[in-house]
Amino acid sequence: MSPDRIAEVVRADSRPLGPRLPADREDPAAQPRRLRAFLESLGCRVDALADPGALYAPQVVLGNIENYVGVARIPVGLIGPLRINGTAASGDFYVPLATSEGALVASYNRGAKAVSLAGGVSVVCIAERVGRAPGFVFESMSQAARFLGFCLDHLDEMKSVAAETTRHGALADVRIAWDGNWVVLFLEFTTGEAAGQNMVTIAADAICRRLVGAAPVAPAAWAIDSNLSGDKKASHQSFQGVRGKRVIGEAHLPRGVVEEDLRISSAEVARFWRLFTAYGVKSGSIGVQGHYANALAAIYVACGQDVACVSESSVGFTRMEDGPDGSLHVSVDLPNLIVGTVGGGTALPSQRDCLALLGCTGEGGARRLAEICAATALAGEVSGAAALAAGHFARAHETLGRKRSI
Repeated sequence: MSPDRIAEVVRADSRPLGPRLPADREDPAAQPRRLRAFLESLGCRVDALADPGALYAPQVVLGNIENYVGVARIPVGLIGPLRINGTAASGDFYVPLATSEGALVASYNRGAKAVSLAGGVSVVCIAERVGRAPGFVFESMSQAARFLGFCLDHLDEMKSVAAETTRHGALADVRIAWDGNWVVLFLEFTTGEAAGQNMVTIAADAICRRLVGAAPVAPAAWAIDSNLSGDKKASHQSFQGVRGKRVIGEAHLPRGVVEEDLRISSAEVARFWRLFTAYGVKSGSIGVQGHYANALAAIYVACGQDVACVSESSVGFTRMEDGPDGSLHVSVDLPNLIVGTVGGGTALPSQRDCLALLGCTGEGGARRLAEICAATALAGEVSGAAALAAGHFARAHETLGRKRSI
């Protein structure tokens, strides 16, 4: 397309807007029907989206979605048994993965078999924090200093204010970023069984309003987040620290398992992984890993997590080394697993089924889910690396990943 044609297409359009979506706050139960009728008036039918056999009653999704019109169904497959030796997740698990990507479940199932035959994946959640980083703008650095001093003198009060907003979370730490007339308070919370994004937002807002109202100098402006928190984005800061739950894991695969089940030698996998790591660094990747996002997105959808958090959750580091006895050592470090077992989409019926399947309801469920996520990611790294190194990757997608008639 020529520049002149592009300029013509992208100019501001002054034509009247299309009709607005119908709103019915007094009768939310009628909203799906009204929206479907609205779409039909525009010549668009959504029969599959609004299939009565899949549609949740509006009261079931209240608090989960607005302008509710239907349900997008994604197939769920199982992998397993995946043996996990963790501090919160221990035993053999059958993990639900929601995906429409052919070959993905098969690959993770192969990896789960290999690591389980080798004795399982050892995992431990080593840190838990979710942060919100409100930013304050003052007229001068002197004013910023006075405000900052006031904050540091009232840390206990900040914790009390946070406690008034939630029964499950607590303000655990406050870090400071100070740049001239700008101040950022990095507020870090524990969040119990919840993933915690809404919890920490509400608590941080209450803290900020109390500080601004009582401080000897008020900011010219402030916002609930300065973009330092790493919320829904990959960042070096959270890679080096923690956002959500940080889980590390490892597996030791003996020579026989690698050669018989992955159809390659440990030395070939390790050689490939050195190449993979080097060019991951050269690409500017934050951390180096194969495809954490595949496992995490599939588990997050199946288990009612905030799928957008895959942006930070898929940051991490995988290491693979071969041993002199022909074994393969694999380790993973996932520092940003934003997962919970209460709140958000976890109460939806099918998502609740998946959480129950994993034993991730009740006390300790969130940490258990984080360890399951890390173990599943490791299984996928093993299978993916072996397929790439052995030259099987394209053939697997050719065989399993193309749409076929049944």
